[in-house]
Amino acid sequence: MVNMTRRTETHNSKQESHMGQTIIGIVFGVIEILLAFRLGFKLLGANPGNDIVRGIYSVTQYIVGLFEGIFPRVTTDGIETTSVFEPSTAIAMLVVALIAWGVMKLIKPRSGHRSERTEYTDQSSQDK
Repeated sequence: MVNMTRRTETHNSKQESHMGQTIIGIVFGVIEILLAFRLGFKLLGANPGNDIVRGIYSVTQYIVGLFEGIFPRVTTDGIETTSVFEPSTAIAMLVVALIAWGVMKLIKPRSGHRSERTEYTDQSSQDK
């Protein structure tokens, strides 16, 4: 009597590409970090005459400007600094995060459809 055993293995041999998600994640991550620095600088009363602070304020003003006027600014005067809470910056951070989440869900990694199939056949004969 001849026994035949068949075994088939199939696997995807092409890896997925995550380049689009990586680029989108980096862009939105940088925007979120800049907005977080703006919020922190305003809350801590950073000197707006400093080049770094002025640069971050000017770069993020385009995004924050869309949300200004929704809520009033809250200002507290300290001994040496004036602390400002800008709700528009917090709203901008929330909106940018939601947009980033939506875009990341829309972009799916490109996956390959190339698959390899391997068949193994074992034959053995048994006499009874």
